[in-house]
Amino acid sequence: MSGYDFDLFVIGAGSGGVRASRMCAGHGARVAVAEERYLGGTCVNVGCIPKKLFVYAAHFSEDFEDAAGYGWSVGEPAFDWQALLANKDREIERLNGIYARLLDGAGVKRIEGRARLVDEHRVDVGGQVYSAENVLLAAGGWPHFPDIPGIEHAISSNEAFHLDRLPERAIIVGGGYIAVEFAGIFHGLGVRTTQLYRGSLFLRGFDDDVRETLADEMRKRGIDLRFEARVERIERGPDGLVAILADGEALEADRILYATGRRPLTADLGLEEVGVELDASGAVVVDEYSRSSVPHIWAIGDVTDRIQLTPVAIHEGMALAETLFGGRPTRPDHIDVASAVFSQPPIGSVGLTEAQARERYGEVEIYRSRFRPLKHTLTGRDEQTLMKLIVERGGGRVVGAHMVGPDAGEIIQGIAIAVKMGATKEQFDRTIGIHPTAAEEFVTMREPVS
Repeated sequence: MSGYDFDLFVIGAGSGGVRASRMCAGHGARVAVAEERYLGGTCVNVGCIPKKLFVYAAHFSEDFEDAAGYGWSVGEPAFDWQALLANKDREIERLNGIYARLLDGAGVKRIEGRARLVDEHRVDVGGQVYSAENVLLAAGGWPHFPDIPGIEHAISSNEAFHLDRLPERAIIVGGGYIAVEFAGIFHGLGVRTTQLYRGSLFLRGFDDDVRETLADEMRKRGIDLRFEARVERIERGPDGLVAILADGEALEADRILYATGRRPLTADLGLEEVGVELDASGAVVVDEYSRSSVPHIWAIGDVTDRIQLTPVAIHEGMALAETLFGGRPTRPDHIDVASAVFSQPPIGSVGLTEAQARERYGEVEIYRSRFRPLKHTLTGRDEQTLMKLIVERGGGRVVGAHMVGPDAGEIIQGIAIAVKMGATKEQFDRTIGIHPTAAEEFVTMREPVS
């Protein structure tokens, strides 16, 4: 038994921090976790979970329209924003309780308050100092606002989950997945929505065919999508807010939501004083085992800015538990991590983009299919699904799989297993499809397009 109060002190009870705490305690370690906001972190409270619930809500507007093609008459639909908020809040409260019970059941001491490092082995929470042999930084990230005049009038995705009323007009600024998802949410709930992005095409880092397809589909739905558009300032006008663009155009809205990136929440944690190395964005620099520049201080999740995804943070937390207390040093695996964007229609992606594959392998084969989903043969909706496989020509291995269309995330999750296992295009071809489904297209594409 060491002379410390705990074997591990965790700063942050988000997805990664909670999983690391539980797994370490399961190995017999004495663990404490400090959280200043809410159990479950961004994902449970102002991220993945409430956002997916809002996506479901937004999609009903199209479902009501499409029902007529199948003989249904649903009358005049009406939406109650307050009812959605209340139901969402009730579910989040339930999940907060589950997280608390999981930590308590594992024997982890929960401490409410902001934690700050005193030195390599001591942490201060509200004036109470605790000692620990190891400290884990898992404080997550926070929305970042650019420094422009009037930015105080804008909101982030955090506040979007708690608006007192749904705006009639909204401007979304940003080109990442959060901006894209909220553009679809607001539009689906009846808000006149404009999305602005300073680059030539949004969703940088995704496959170009995916990016272009989603842009086309969003415009078909009526979202005012503008690229190479930069907001110079925001003003309050007589009828709401006004975004003044670099070209002088003025756009009016009731709400302006900025989704221009999230930064690691590492400020004022005492890291610099203790000697923890940070990069230019404020992320904790770690080695392949998640150890910081200070031997007994570790970091996982968004504070490291490796891959900002909840399952990745959980995976890193489990690897850390094995490394510290499981007797089996384990490096987190960040190769071929699948992801989804819950846009409308959604995106699923795993492995390399076409550009990345060409850069790495030189010669690749591209298999691509575009089609109208079977459902819309009766609805008349002009929606296209995209499916794409990227194959390394030398060994025939599938190194990338991408989709835009209904249930993309659900489908790509299964495809991700095959990609992770190193499946070849021949093995995809030998797999018999499930008919009629969209997913069968992944095993029936026979001719490369380039």
